[in-house]
Amino acid sequence: MAAPVLDRAAGRAHDHGASTGVIKFQAPEVVFGAGSLSEAGFAARRLGAVRPFVVTDAGLTAAGWADRLIGHLREAAFDPTVWCGVTPNPKDHEIHEGYLRYLESGCDVLIALGGGSCMDAAKGIAILSSNGGTILDYAGVDRVTRAIPPMLMIPTTAGTGADVSQFCIITDTLNSVKVTIMGRALVPDISLTDPTVLTTMPDDLAAATGLDALTHGIEAYVSRAHNPLTDGHALSAVRLVFGNLSQMIDTRESSTHRDNMAQASLEAGLAFSNAILGATHAMSHQVGGLLDLPHGVVNGVLLPHVIRFNAAGGAERFVPLAGMAGLCGGVPADEVGDLLADEVRGVADRLGVPKGLAELGVHETDIPTLATNAMADACLSTNPRDVTTDDLADLFRAAL
Repeated sequence: MAAPVLDRAAGRAHDHGASTGVIKFQAPEVVFGAGSLSEAGFAARRLGAVRPFVVTDAGLTAAGWADRLIGHLREAAFDPTVWCGVTPNPKDHEIHEGYLRYLESGCDVLIALGGGSCMDAAKGIAILSSNGGTILDYAGVDRVTRAIPPMLMIPTTAGTGADVSQFCIITDTLNSVKVTIMGRALVPDISLTDPTVLTTMPDDLAAATGLDALTHGIEAYVSRAHNPLTDGHALSAVRLVFGNLSQMIDTRESSTHRDNMAQASLEAGLAFSNAILGATHAMSHQVGGLLDLPHGVVNGVLLPHVIRFNAAGGAERFVPLAGMAGLCGGVPADEVGDLLADEVRGVADRLGVPKGLAELGVHETDIPTLATNAMADACLSTNPRDVTTDDLADLFRAAL
């Protein structure tokens, strides 16, 4: 029997294939385009803000983007509170600290300016502000039962998709694992993407987040929960990443490649938020939680191995993905998995991604724990091929 598929509207599971023909597609209001950061004050006002709470990080503050956002908010007559206590792979204790600062400030609308870490932190603060407890209480699906404050997300990387997704990923520091919090309550109210913000993104971050977007697109397209609405966004995202990621890093002055990668991130986010993901993310979350590593880099190492594994169980869905990667038509279905995996690995090589997990600090002795923890990750439920703990262990070893 196939693994259960999450019903994102009701938080239930249903068997793959038992479709009612009804599609539920969750998405925020989207504001997109060069210069759109200046719209932040108007967006906050549409959400009923009186005193916005801005979640950002030290890097964006140093780059000047936080000051620019604050300026736009002040132009709209707001006096925002700014909290910069987020680190990559946001930690449970950081969410608690941000939540306390939010309470002290008397703020209402949450505005995240940053990559996935800032946006996930803002979501975590929003959860605690109305639901109480600790952030780890909400690991799983649809455990957030009370309405959370309005959220405006402003991504500064091209890949995480957190600005449009129903996911929040937090590191459990006691157990060194990442927990997945998922539910329609976490879909932000407004996503505001200004591609010009990408001009100050370091090359290694651009590479990591771009590979994350690629993984989102591929896993969403082959997910058990895919549908015609997610398929179009997923394929478009994959095409845009293959055609623009390396070029954006090499030629930052090209607004075309920046715009295209910003769009890829947005579309991949819309796809995976509604179709969910697969084994690559279930595994990557565990490695990232154990070693506090860049999520997209781990995806770049794992994705080719997972593609081969999933394609061996049914390759038809990978054929259109190969076309988006620029592979020649007429590729036999029984070869497409290997060819697409090689193409993904080629992109990773050009971006300087390590060949294996061992270079990132993973040891053979870590694999049993990583595989066991990955089995409990919500992303695994929509992987296109049934997976056992032994399968995951074999995949970790192959990627070592």
